[in-house]
Amino acid sequence: MKIAIMGGTFNPIHYGHLISAEQVRVGLGYNKILFVPSARPPHKSLPDMVSAEHRYQMVMLATADNSYFEVSRIELEREGPSYTIQTIKTLRKMYGPSTNLAWIIGADSLIEYKIWKDFDGVLEQCTMIATTRPNYDLQRVPLEIRNRVKTYKITGIDISATEIRRRIQSNVSIRYLVPDSVDSYINEHKLYT
Repeated sequence: MKIAIMGGTFNPIHYGHLISAEQVRVGLGYNKILFVPSARPPHKSLPDMVSAEHRYQMVMLATADNSYFEVSRIELEREGPSYTIQTIKTLRKMYGPSTNLAWIIGADSLIEYKIWKDFDGVLEQCTMIATTRPNYDLQRVPLEIRNRVKTYKITGIDISATEIRRRIQSNVSIRYLVPDSVDSYINEHKLYT
């Protein structure tokens, strides 16, 4: 069994996340992609971060039509900061040692590896898959880190949650940046306004 985990704030989830997950699943032969919304990200204190429950619900809506996608509440149900190493260790116990676990990360996030709690431990517990991002030069990531992760080239979709939040605050359409169900949820709950 091969499971790739896509963790993140998903504030909000968008087509860039979904395309990355699906291309990793198909291209690298994973049986399932497990989305793990971060409840309390230790390194992100965004003033416009909506509640973990709202972010979880948006991920549920965005992934509902893909039978290979599953969403976990693991970090929402755990107290304290949402550390990747704790999540990986818990998932390792749940799925057993024979399951091939991978963690999907945007290559641009690799530059922040020094602030991760027990980054070396994460690399010992699972394969790290760094997906490419448009206009991001991987040479910015130290060679010692690039050599320890698997880089995977995906279709270049330049969508960011930051830009989506900015568009909402400016009353500009986000159609075709997020699934329609997520757009409707954001409007219904008046998120990011």
